[in-house]
Amino acid sequence: MLSRLLVLGVLAAAVTGVAVGSVLREAQGLPGVRGLAAVTSPALGSLPVVAQKKKGVPGISFPPRLPQDQTVAVDTSEEFLQAPPGLAKEVRIARTPPTVEFLYFPGQTYEGKPWSNWGDSLCAQGKYYASIGDHLAPQGNAFVYEYDPEKRQFRLLVDVRQLLKLPEGHYTPGKIHSRLDLGSDGWLYFSTHRGSTQVTNDTYHYKGDWILRVQPATGQAEVVVQGPVPKHCIPCSVLDPKRMIFYGGTVAGAAQQEKDIRFFAYDVRQRKLIYSGPHGPSRAMIWASSTGRVYYNPDGDPQTVVRWDPDKGTAPEKIAAAFGIRAATQETPQGYVYAVSQGQKGHQAQLYALDTRTEQVEALGSAAVASQQYITSLDADPTGRYLYYIPGAHGSSDADGTPIVQFDTRTRQKKVIAFLHPFYQRKYGVSLRGTYSSAIDEKGEKLYITWNASRGSRAWDCCALTVVHIPPSERP
Repeated sequence: MLSRLLVLGVLAAAVTGVAVGSVLREAQGLPGVRGLAAVTSPALGSLPVVAQKKKGVPGISFPPRLPQDQTVAVDTSEEFLQAPPGLAKEVRIARTPPTVEFLYFPGQTYEGKPWSNWGDSLCAQGKYYASIGDHLAPQGNAFVYEYDPEKRQFRLLVDVRQLLKLPEGHYTPGKIHSRLDLGSDGWLYFSTHRGSTQVTNDTYHYKGDWILRVQPATGQAEVVVQGPVPKHCIPCSVLDPKRMIFYGGTVAGAAQQEKDIRFFAYDVRQRKLIYSGPHGPSRAMIWASSTGRVYYNPDGDPQTVVRWDPDKGTAPEKIAAAFGIRAATQETPQGYVYAVSQGQKGHQAQLYALDTRTEQVEALGSAAVASQQYITSLDADPTGRYLYYIPGAHGSSDADGTPIVQFDTRTRQKKVIAFLHPFYQRKYGVSLRGTYSSAIDEKGEKLYITWNASRGSRAWDCCALTVVHIPPSERP
């Protein structure tokens, strides 16, 4: 009875804004309630609803909230078109500011280590699908959400920890570092990745990471396979939805074997490994829908590109072209796949166009608009004319004003659709500091971006979503 009353008290405190932590602290030691740590809501499944203050950073609490408990903030401002110092001279700025929706992902009800997004997202059937995670080791957690733009509501599709149901002390992945891809069978496919090299070992019963899938229509989720490459994590993937082949790039779980990078092809329909070999892709692959071929930089070498052909099934073959692949689009109607090279450690990010019919590659120039070079998500609109991306993926996009960049493949012109920093910092107390996850909708009208966001922390502390409505005049 006392426990039940305490639960009601905690829920009431959460609703009214009273410090829930104080309710629990005062109850410790009372009969029947010792050890109570959190209250769960049937509506949210296993997600705790107890607000927690982030230690060491005053004013940051969980879950993150907008002022006046708004669910969604909607803004259109001329401030979006104000460029920061250092913008390259050749970069244009849009004339019409976009309308932007801003909201926080649910489920971030405690301090993550940290809450982050690492895997690319997608738009399908009028919805947006994205992943976030808390890569606390050894038992982190990751989630897949569906966002309905009409209702402006999230729906939790996958709680990885609840899906795997591993015993205490067993490694649980805290990252979805792969793409989310929709198969022709109607299921979303993705893979898991570690949060720390110190826990993917025998001490934590590590056997390898998972390929998982979820059916958006029903919310049913299940394991496809664990450890297609034994004792390897899977930070990189792309799905061939026609042949139903899941391509993965892996890295050995053992910290001392991190250079052991492999490539594999897995038939998700037959649940069978087709191919596995060394020198795989570290972070991204190109899949050409017209041919089914996959391209990547073996061991991350930007001077080498190899091709794996599903019709042959043999070892990958080197092609004549040489260009870096850190992120890539899907194939456009014109038969091109666009890629951007790894832009870190003194290297400039370059844009490239791969003709999937001839395997000829054309360099399109620098992707940067100011100081930031690192780009991890690249999207082509349905017409194949416009590319969208955000430089500064790993926590530094705000150094350039968090620019939303549009690249016109016809004119080769870079244009910033909006600068989101410092607008959101000034108005909502949050800095949008980079993304690994963006997608353009099926009409080319809305760009969805999952952000690593800071509310005062040195790096970032939570994940947020923006929906950027691109004005028709800026995409003629």
